[in-house]
Amino acid sequence: MAKGRVQPQNKVQDDKYNYRLNREINVPRIRLVGDNLEEVSEIARKTIEPGIYNTYQVIQWAEELEMDVVEISPNADPPVCKIIDYKKFIYDRKKKEKELKAKTAKTVIKEIRFGPNTDDHDFDFKVKHAIKFLEDGDKIKAYVQFKGRAIVFKDRGELILLRFLKELEELGAAEELPKLEGKRMIVMISPKKKKV
Repeated sequence: MAKGRVQPQNKVQDDKYNYRLNREINVPRIRLVGDNLEEVSEIARKTIEPGIYNTYQVIQWAEELEMDVVEISPNADPPVCKIIDYKKFIYDRKKKEKELKAKTAKTVIKEIRFGPNTDDHDFDFKVKHAIKFLEDGDKIKAYVQFKGRAIVFKDRGELILLRFLKELEELGAAEELPKLEGKRMIVMISPKKKKV
């Protein structure tokens, strides 16, 4: 083998992507694409454009550039490959995934529980907590728990939840009206998006 990399030892440790590289690509022809084809053209001493090339020839060009041939689309016919620095490619890929993960913030659901006979002081205390939760961007699952025969006071439970929604209407909105599920009357409240 000419100067260049020994395969497959140069694969990045903990590589979960399983791309085939260089001499692992065992088809006679590949479709070469990429942003660095001018560099490849200099090595090849001719203009290289996106297209189908002999696999062995592309591997030789990559070795001269001290880069890798990476099969990015193995199911295409012929497979699509790029000449790139594999370690940098994986690093960039992981970085993008990390950024995406950070953007998709986890939705936290906070629970607030009432009884059918919740007094005003307790109600106000729970409203204060709910305001903080909504300001932090959390969802709220508010419910009235009915024990034993207290289920006959389900109208009271609904009134408590509707009053609760009214108190929070500037910060949050109910996903739907309160509904009875077993011995609980539940309402989900989502934070309203802040105006920028």
